[in-house]
Amino acid sequence: MKPYSESCVQNREPILSVIEPLFRDRKDVLEIGSGTGQHAVYFAAKMPHLTWHTSDLAENHDGIRAWLNEAALPNTTGPVSLDVLDRPWSAPEADAVFSANTTHIMHWDSVVALFGGVGELLRKRGLFCLYGPFNYGGEYTSESNAQFDEWLHERDPLSGIRDFDDLDRLALQAGLRLEHDYAMPANNRILSWRKA
Repeated sequence: MKPYSESCVQNREPILSVIEPLFRDRKDVLEIGSGTGQHAVYFAAKMPHLTWHTSDLAENHDGIRAWLNEAALPNTTGPVSLDVLDRPWSAPEADAVFSANTTHIMHWDSVVALFGGVGELLRKRGLFCLYGPFNYGGEYTSESNAQFDEWLHERDPLSGIRDFDDLDRLALQAGLRLEHDYAMPANNRILSWRKA
């Protein structure tokens, strides 16, 4: 039985509306933290000019494969086994990286490793698009995000909603420059950085 995420269904169209024009001139996208695999099959079907490379921790591979096998799209690959802390990454070079709802689940050392790895892996002028909830100036953007962060900390004290300034600092250290910060439904954002 395939894993299923209702939030993937709810957020896939708003995410597509942002990333489709950004990825129009891209060829290879690496998705970090493909989760259930639902985003991969949806976005790959909608953007057939792309090769969508899936990746995640090994424990999630069976679920991702179930979605990929059922969709049988010619432009999906993987899943690649990727733990951001393991270097060098055993992932294909790409001209875009996409990740959704990952940085608030990761521990901070993994967030640091994520940005460092993306900076190394991306081709010149490559894009990194990160979707999720973020704080600004140490403040929550909504009461629901504050409640979500409280739930995250109860589940794992080292997880939590990350602050935009901290992420942008990591991006700069990795040679990435912020191009856009897109407001999304349900108090989420898409942050888009480009490799210099």
